Amino acid sequence: MPLQAGIVGLPNVGKSTLFNAITRAGAEAANYPFCTIDPNVGVVEVPDERLQGLAAIVHPRRIVPTTFEFVDIAGLVAGASKGEGLGNQFLGHIREVDAIVHVVRCFEDDDITHVSGSVDPARDIEVIDLELILADLESVQRRLEKARRNMKSGEKRFAIEVDALESLQAALESGRPARSVALPEEARELLRDLHLLTTKPVLYAANVDEASAADPDGNPHVQAVRAKAAAEGAEVVVISAQLEAEIAELEGEDREAFLRDLGLHESGLDRLIRSAYRLLGLITYFTAGEPEVRAWTIRQGTKAPQAAGVIHSDFERGFIRAEVISYEDLVAAGSYAAAREAGKVRLEGKDYVVRDGDVMHFRFNV
Repeated sequence: MPLQAGIVGLPNVGKSTLFNAITRAGAEAANYPFCTIDPNVGVVEVPDERLQGLAAIVHPRRIVPTTFEFVDIAGLVAGASKGEGLGNQFLGHIREVDAIVHVVRCFEDDDITHVSGSVDPARDIEVIDLELILADLESVQRRLEKARRNMKSGEKRFAIEVDALESLQAALESGRPARSVALPEEARELLRDLHLLTTKPVLYAANVDEASAADPDGNPHVQAVRAKAAAEGAEVVVISAQLEAEIAELEGEDREAFLRDLGLHESGLDRLIRSAYRLLGLITYFTAGEPEVRAWTIRQGTKAPQAAGVIHSDFERGFIRAEVISYEDLVAAGSYAAAREAGKVRLEGKDYVVRDGDVMHFRFNV
């Protein structure tokens, strides 16, 4: 199953508008709470200029970017962990994604209702954080009761489980997310099926008005989000969802001209997609030939046989070796032939850890 980032936030902060701009999928966006009930899923292309660089060298018949999935999840409200505003259903949707893109409202607009009556990013973030923590605390406490009963069997795994759960409970009760607790690998494996909400990595999307899109430093709401994110070691992407929805309707030179007029070098959506991609520890390798230049997604730390398996299981099963050259070396050489002559093409075996930007050709036999 593809990795997914869930778009989360309070009602009316611009989640569905942002989702529409990202995917052009037409998810309903309206000015009332719980407009989105069933999560919408959109597949987006990951922007990568290296594809064009490779295409200029091999002149393929087609270019295939890698993709990533975003899920538009309905707005949470205070009390969601106790079922307020269909909270349990929405929390279940968050539980199923791999990372969270937390959209925070950083614009003033009297025509768009705020569920709390005013714009206050720090408060809004705390509302969401608290609901996720409370939901996790309930899950941990239930599991802890069961693990303590099971300890009577004398099995070592239950003692490990109890120690880990007690550490998690202490953190959650003090208002800290589960990801702040350093657990040993064995404990993480035992508790993986808990699917705790606050273990998921978070990226903040500060949703601003058009005036702040090119110069967000003057927006005090953005500064509040950045301060919160810095305390957590999280990343912030400043974006104007409404503006991005307009940009998404344009293509080619019209799009570039519109961005220049706004004083922007690139779409905020491109930055958001790349940031979400990095958030999950994903990297890209390439295959390049006359039929196609193609980007492939793998996790950081993936070895060559498993990277080959992303293309086809036979590639992994019958892996012999990989012919590898870095994107930078290939572009600098100007052709495969020149790169080989310069000694830049390497043969790597089963223990090779693939790097971002590797251009690879797999040799296999089944």
